[in-house]
Amino acid sequence: MVRVKRGTISLKSRKSLLKKVKGYRWGRSTKERQAREAWLHAGNHAFAHRRKKKGDFRRLWNIRINAAVKPHNLSYSMFMGTLKKKGIVLNRKMLSEIARQRKESFDRIIESVTS
Repeated sequence: MVRVKRGTISLKSRKSLLKKVKGYRWGRSTKERQAREAWLHAGNHAFAHRRKKKGDFRRLWNIRINAAVKPHNLSYSMFMGTLKKKGIVLNRKMLSEIARQRKESFDRIIESVTS
């Protein structure tokens, strides 16, 4: 009977896994079992947080818009409501960027909303 050595595939998958967890701390970067667990958890978090990031940005835009309209004696909800009633179609991302970078333009938008 011919001898069959079966280590190549196992070694390849082990090396591949350890390459993926390079830079992790402690045993997670060197021990196969801990590395696999850490890599699977990291994948789960990455998947979940790609979706969570969208909500985080929306919250950030809302906070920026609110901070920009406060000096004009408006609240965020009042501002957004009157924007819709006036038919001004600007999304929150654009409004927050305008409020952050171009204060004069944002003041004109507020003027058109309040008048």
